Amino acid sequence: MHRKEFIQKMQQVLMRRRSALRQALSGELSQFNISSDRHVGDEIDAALDTDYGLINANLAEVESQELAAIDAALERIREGTYGICQECGKRIPVARLQALPYAQYCVKCQQKQDEQRRGQRSQAYTPVWGE
Repeated sequence: MHRKEFIQKMQQVLMRRRSALRQALSGELSQFNISSDRHVGDEIDAALDTDYGLINANLAEVESQELAAIDAALERIREGTYGICQECGKRIPVARLQALPYAQYCVKCQQKQDEQRRGQRSQAYTPVWGE
């Protein structure tokens, strides 16, 4: 398969996933509105509703982030930079793009990004012993 055909195929994959995410988010938002209007019977029902609400909110956040990544990948396709690592400028391997169609970094640069994030998180919280 030629590069142009591959990119067209990936564009279709991204567009289908974007459509599915939009539908899911729309359903989750309407479900959230329904459950927030509902009157709860007792404390256990209220606690379960709160837990389900938090789970749905977290899921919606993850899906929103994926949707943004997909939109960015579709923009890179329009710009002609899809499949090019945004860090080092080398081509992202086809296998990586097939596994994660909205990947913006090659494996090596993604590992660097992940290490930097882990380092920032560990610096953000430093426990004070003896408190």
